[in-house]
Amino acid sequence: MLDDVLILGGSGFVGSRLCEMLLVPDGAAPGRVSVVTRRRDHVRHLLPLPGFHLEEGDVHDDATLARLVAGRSAVVNLIGVLHGDAATFDKAHAELPRRLAQACRREQVSQVVHISALGVARDAPSMYLRSKAVGEAAWEQSGVPAAVLRPSVMFGARDHFLNLFARLSRFAPLVALAGAEAQFQPVWVDDVARAIVVCLQRSRDVLEVYECAGPRVYTLAELVRLAGRFSGHERPVVALPRPAGQMLAGLMECLPGEPLMSRDNLASMQVPNVASGQRPGLAALGITPASLEAIAPGYLSRR
Repeated sequence: MLDDVLILGGSGFVGSRLCEMLLVPDGAAPGRVSVVTRRRDHVRHLLPLPGFHLEEGDVHDDATLARLVAGRSAVVNLIGVLHGDAATFDKAHAELPRRLAQACRREQVSQVVHISALGVARDAPSMYLRSKAVGEAAWEQSGVPAAVLRPSVMFGARDHFLNLFARLSRFAPLVALAGAEAQFQPVWVDDVARAIVVCLQRSRDVLEVYECAGPRVYTLAELVRLAGRFSGHERPVVALPRPAGQMLAGLMECLPGEPLMSRDNLASMQVPNVASGQRPGLAALGITPASLEAIAPGYLSRR
């Protein structure tokens, strides 16, 4: 039985649902779930959960990481970034997994789950996908028998994907869209969280890779239309030519805060964000993925 799970990136979209699933009273839950953060206010919504433990610290500090991993029965790495330069992606997706894998090997952690992404490859067109591929390789080279999950884009009540398009559709008469024909196979965040729980409960001797995708493939334009329709504000979608899309993304990168879309995001969308079928999927973990049409109207209609 797992009695002490450490989650890196546990305050985010996936991590919050994972904590809730692990700590429900009637679940096969561990005795304690620890989430690491540098800012206590990021996990305020999780503090009431029974068995939840807050660990404050910087996971990019070697001494802190060693302290956090020591004595754990399981470790889950959810840390990822969508925007930044090459150094930012390398720090989060390549260097951290390498150092975490070394720490897990030293401490002989028996259960490890690492979240990657569909479409990763050393020669992928984006820094995001290339750095994710390096992070996967770090686990394989370490010899730690981790479970690596490769999800498509995730949707759910707290997502920053369909909710963003629903918000744009509410205020804009039309949506000008870069990468309109990019393909996605959206997966419900609860199905990914369940997959993590299943992987934590299974033993393995070698690294295992699972593709986490929903039952249907959509273009980005179709997803934008659906987000508008489900929220009651369906709008026409105007597909931008690639040069115009690149220019718009470049301008967004110059605005304060996190950009809605970057040029690296557009580069990632050159690779279909769909299951390859060459790796086992959610069915191999006993999970039947929920459809977007069954879940998204329930939270988008409340907007």
